[in-house]
Parts: sequence; C-alpha cells; structure tokens
Amino acid sequence: MVAFKALKALANTEMTIFAQDRSLRYLWVFNPGDSWLSESATGKTESDVLSGAVVERSMAVKQEVLETGQPARFELTMTSGSATRWFDVRVDVDRNEAKEIVGIIGSSFEITEQKRREETLKTLLRELSHRSKNLLAIIQSLASQTARHSVTVPEFLVRFRGRIQSLSFSQDIVTDADWRGADLGSLIVMQVERYAPDGMGQVRFDGPDVYLSPTASLHVGLALHELAVNAASYGSLSVPGGQVTIDSRFVTKGEDRFLQLVWQERDGPRVRGENDARFGTSTLERIVPNSVGGEASLEYRPEGIRYRLLIPDSQFETTAARV
Repeated sequence: MVAFKALKALANTEMTIFAQDRSLRYLWVFNPGDSWLSESATGKTESDVLSGAVVERSMAVKQEVLETGQPARFELTMTSGSATRWFDVRVDVDRNEAKEIVGIIGSSFEITEQKRREETLKTLLRELSHRSKNLLAIIQSLASQTARHSVTVPEFLVRFRGRIQSLSFSQDIVTDADWRGADLGSLIVMQVERYAPDGMGQVRFDGPDVYLSPTASLHVGLALHELAVNAASYGSLSVPGGQVTIDSRFVTKGEDRFLQLVWQERDGPRVRGENDARFGTSTLERIVPNSVGGEASLEYRPEGIRYRLLIPDSQFETTAARV
C-alpha cells in the first residue's frame, strides 16, 4: 500500500524511475512523461533510446556501477533542433534476494530550468565583471585628471567626490533599468537640477529623448555634471535668471547617424575667452567623446559656455519626441 501511494505521488513529479538488466536492456520505466525515456523503453537497449556521445557516456557509467557495485550520478544532455534539455540521472545496482547484482535501478529528473538559471547567472556575473572593470577604469581616469588640475588635497577631494557622486547617480539609473541604460531626460534632471537654484525652471531640454547605452549614460552623466558644476560656480546657474538650454537632435555625417547634444548657457556672467583650469575640459573634450566613440567641442562664448557632443547611434535607442 505504501509503495502504491509512493508511486502515485511520483506520477505528479518530473522524476522518472527505471530498471535494467545486466545487459542494460530496460525491464520497466515508470512515469516517463516527455523525458528521454518518453517512448516505450521496455525491452530496448541504451542505443535504442539515446544517440551519439550520450550513449557512450551513459553506458560507461552504468557498466562501472555494475562492476564496482557503487552508485553513480551523471548529467544527461539531450538536444533536439535548437532546444537543449538536461537531466540529472542517478543509478545504483539492483540485487536479488541472494544479494547478487542482477542489473541497474535508476532515476532521472529534468533540471533544464535549473541549468538555464545557472547559465543566466554566469552571463550576468561576466557582464557585471566587465562593467565593474569599465567603471574602475573611469574612476582611475577621473582621479588622474582631477589630480592634474588640483592645487591642494582638499580641492582634489571636493572635485573628485563630486565626480564620483555623479557616476553614482548615473549608475543608479542604469541599475534601476536592469543595466539597459538610461533615458536622457532622467539623466539631465538627475545631474543638473540640484545645481540650479530654481531647479529645472532654469534648465530647458528641447528635442527628442533617447535611451542611452550604459557606457553613454555614465559618460554623458559626467559631462552634464562638469557643465552643471561650472555653471553653478561661475556661469549662468550662479546668478538669478540665468538659463541653460540643452538641445538634442539627430544629425548625419556621411552615412553615419548621431545624436547631437548642445549645452548653451545664457543670461549669466560674461565669459572670458580663455580656458579655465578649474573646469573639467579634459573630461568634456577627451574622456567623454572618446569613451562613446563620438566628437565634442567646447566654446567660451561671451554670452555663455557652449558644449556640443556627438553620440553615434550605436550608443542610443530612439524613444519619443518631446513636445
């Protein structure tokens, strides 16, 4: 009665149990379902139900079990077209009342979902390692660039912390989007709003919004941070009524398509024509465009700083036009 109930309970699982004689001919199979033993296997040999290298692997393990009397466990992989399935197979010797080995008893449990989760996890870990190395390279570059243009340690710490915080904010957006990237509008609000005394009332974003790649998100976020910090310290965000306009539009150069971002300051202090060492020009003119595979230019116009960045279409996806 107990055995009957146990078999009835087993019928509601993905486990198959079977028995084979010493010649590895199947004597019976219970609950085959749609497993590798799904077709009637009774009376068949290993090569009748399996094919290729899988046959050799299965027979070798079972022969060893018959010879040693020790149980064994192995994974069986079945491929049909583009679909692959995995099974956890466990086998042991079957003995008669005289304790003589008369064959094999075993079980097979499908572990396809588990294997797919493991593969997904491995892929994510490889991607995480890759992105972590990229992020460390960015931080190293920022540290070197900040140190070159800092006179004192306190000055270095303030500027470096600000840039690290900028990376952190952009990274938060990227992470919240499952590492797919960040939309440009959210990035602008995150990086610029806190430096404007009147918030986004002093910042205007015109043109199409796009979804930036993770790499572009981090570097465009850095560029926006550098521009916003400078504007809040010396430019149009340092005075009441100062304005920043950020225009986005699609442009082509030859057969290549780009997103053009233009940062333009107005109604702020008059800008001197020479480069200011306190300004992150290396980040804006070299690090950011090189990292996204684009181009950049920085102009010190009397009415305000103008920064232009070209981002190739490999670094963004179009979302929707802004009204």
